[in-house]
Amino acid sequence: ATMSEILNVIMTIKPILGALLCLIGAGLAVIGTVGVLRFPDFYTRLHAASLTETMATILIFSGMMLQAGLTLATPKLAAIMVFLLLTGPVASYAVANAALQSGMRPGARGLEENDEGDAR
Repeated sequence: ATMSEILNVIMTIKPILGALLCLIGAGLAVIGTVGVLRFPDFYTRLHAASLTETMATILIFSGMMLQAGLTLATPKLAAIMVFLLLTGPVASYAVANAALQSGMRPGARGLEENDEGDAR
């Protein structure tokens, strides 16, 4: 196979692969939404949302970068993806830690009450 034939195959596959990655990422985002709606307590809902959001971000932004090719948009998309990958898990941790500090225990459906009936 000549170099031009190989480049033609790559140029044909690249947009298809980019669209496929975006679709898979969107599917993961929908699965995360279903998890948030169906899981029983706060911590499992947060877990479902944060894990699927991180993977969906990777897939969707990778697909968009493939679609964009070697343009100025690609490094911008990469920078946004890195920012989201660094801040998403940190935000999830902060929310979970705040819930734990406010008295919400894993497995509980709400705030636990102390002996006086006050929520902790």
